[in-house]
Amino acid sequence: MDKDKVLLVTGGSRGIGAAVVRLAAMRGFRVILSYVKDDHAARALRDEVPGNAVTIVKGDVADAAGVARIFDAVDDVKLPLTGLVNNAGIVGQIAPFTEYTRERLQRTFNVNILGAFECAQQAVTRMLSHGQGGAIVNVSSAAARIGSPNEFIDYAASKGAIDTLTLGLAKEYGPQGIRVNAVRPGIIDTSIHAAAGDAGRVARFSGQVPLRRAGEPEEVADTIMWLLSEQSTYVTGALLDVAGGR
Repeated sequence: MDKDKVLLVTGGSRGIGAAVVRLAAMRGFRVILSYVKDDHAARALRDEVPGNAVTIVKGDVADAAGVARIFDAVDDVKLPLTGLVNNAGIVGQIAPFTEYTRERLQRTFNVNILGAFECAQQAVTRMLSHGQGGAIVNVSSAAARIGSPNEFIDYAASKGAIDTLTLGLAKEYGPQGIRVNAVRPGIIDTSIHAAAGDAGRVARFSGQVPLRRAGEPEEVADTIMWLLSEQSTYVTGALLDVAGGR
């Protein structure tokens, strides 16, 4: 294990986050995985990866105490944080815009915007303190440019905020050697669709994708790992679609 590579993956117990955790550990990162609810999934993923490469921490990015708990676990590793994958996010039930409740909007924005902003802030603070730079990859969505009408405009709007966060941070902290990029996944075969109340959404939308299929979490993870790697050292402020051309 390369002790110079310490990576925090928020929302890392399933889907794209879990795929990143597996690939990062395979490539020598010491990984801190945060999650909210699924103790079994988080522990199973930790135990699946050899060499004690993964540390798990239960913390909700939607509240300050959860973010503090996550970064306490980062600090407990006693090694410089060199990477953040800002992946934690939620989506509400598919519904017309006029049916969104204030509670739904608050929860979506607290997790997807405030949580991502605060995690990025904490990561940047640590990267600046150790003076070695670093790389942040924000997980946005193709929904940010599509708008997701008749489904979840609030989710799409929250990911638009992530795009803006990416552009601003890349420009502000590039001079300190911190690269910030975003991936914008399209239709990816994960449990997020069932969480939104449409387990058949992947099959229904796959025909609209130019590549005529949904993506796999591992395909997004490959792109994220490239953005974290030495192969992308002149890439910052990029919003990289991983959407099969959609």
